[in-house]
Amino acid sequence: MTSPTLTPIEDTTVIAIDGPAGSGKSSVSKQVARRLGFGYLDTGAAYRALAWHALAHGADTSDSTAVLDVAGDFDYAISLDPDHYWVRVGATDVTEAIREPRVTDAVSGVARVPAVRRSVNALFRTLVAESDRPGVVVEGRDITTVVTPDAPVRILLTADPAVRAARRSAELTGHDAGAVADALHRRDAQDSTVVDFLTAAPGVQVVDSSDLDFDQTVDAVLDVVRTVVPPQTGAPHGR
Repeated sequence: MTSPTLTPIEDTTVIAIDGPAGSGKSSVSKQVARRLGFGYLDTGAAYRALAWHALAHGADTSDSTAVLDVAGDFDYAISLDPDHYWVRVGATDVTEAIREPRVTDAVSGVARVPAVRRSVNALFRTLVAESDRPGVVVEGRDITTVVTPDAPVRILLTADPAVRAARRSAELTGHDAGAVADALHRRDAQDSTVVDFLTAAPGVQVVDSSDLDFDQTVDAVLDVVRTVVPPQTGAPHGR
């Protein structure tokens, strides 16, 4: 992985959404992007793809040096089209593979390496700046504070831990609900040592989806957007 130059985001409107696993941030962010006519950037996919790449090369993802070594030839690409989403490492489509439990277990080890985070965060800014859409909904865990702290809309999408665990269990059919909940809580604990994604930073608006269904959560996020960002010409703003 090379270290891209930090690209200023000038003409692209950024909707920054942070939140823990199971809060609905990925599916909600993607639908918000569709409703606005914006692009969608899943930042967590980059760390998952690097974890997949490291595992494919037999690297120990708990060893920072090993992670940096394998990151040297990490060739990553991602679609910003919410209707045609894909993730690739080199010529390999890893869209589904990066969601495997073994990759999920390895993500925290990759994401906690400071040099990796700096490089990947610069990549995110470049992807947004070079987007051909009027705006991009960017979701992850430190988007509102590190990647795009000056975004006009910054949202922490959260939910009660029990609700998040239940949602993640429902997504992963065939997996033991208790084991899924334990894995979610364990990952939250590991990732929170790197970035605080459970507490809203100053200026970040909280949307709690604990008592909301999917459509209600999307509408709640759009309500926040409408207070800050004017409708884009030709975009189905909020429809």
